[in-house]
Amino acid sequence: MRRPSLETAMVDVSPEYSRRSIRLEGYDYSQEGMYFVTICVFNHVCSFGHIDNDVVVLNVFGKTAFDTWKSIPEHFPGVELDEFVVMPNHVHGILCFTEDERRATHASPLLPGIQAGKPKGPGKRSLGAVIGSYKSAVTCCINKKQLLSGTVVWQRNYFEHIIRDGKSYDKISEYIATNPERWDSDIENPDRKGTDEFHKWLTSFSSIKGGCSGPPLPKEPE
Repeated sequence: MRRPSLETAMVDVSPEYSRRSIRLEGYDYSQEGMYFVTICVFNHVCSFGHIDNDVVVLNVFGKTAFDTWKSIPEHFPGVELDEFVVMPNHVHGILCFTEDERRATHASPLLPGIQAGKPKGPGKRSLGAVIGSYKSAVTCCINKKQLLSGTVVWQRNYFEHIIRDGKSYDKISEYIATNPERWDSDIENPDRKGTDEFHKWLTSFSSIKGGCSGPPLPKEPE
């Protein structure tokens, strides 16, 4: 039987808060460094809210995604948060891995009472473990809020980019901070107009062959 998705489980929207993984062969994703990550909602449906006058308006699902992201350092002590934003159908964020050896050695559940699934990633203390736990925790919370089980929340996998210098960091962090203002041309916006210059810049790197975007998607369900 086909599992339900957020496309058929929307809730009223109210203000709450202001695809693949292209990995470098042989790169240790548990080492110290900074990573730009994008995680997309299943089928790219705008299930987390909408944009109103260049401001993100999150619904209860979007607030869950927001709060769970903020809790990552509580469960992975060697990971710090930098700029991030929860958009209507995706999450952008910068994760900083430090030299702290107290980093979680397994995919700790991000919320009490929630069992995260076994992460699929390069290693137990890796970026893959963090994202796997995050996605699992958000999915479990949303299913509990709906009193359902098996609701699909996320696209498979995620997009990542290693931030190698200050210039790239400045460009990426500015893009995340201003993402709501750029929604009209956002590559993830099913009704986008114009060209996303940031996406063109990001995909210009030889190690990056694409994002988590797919073909044009339907509008948010009424």
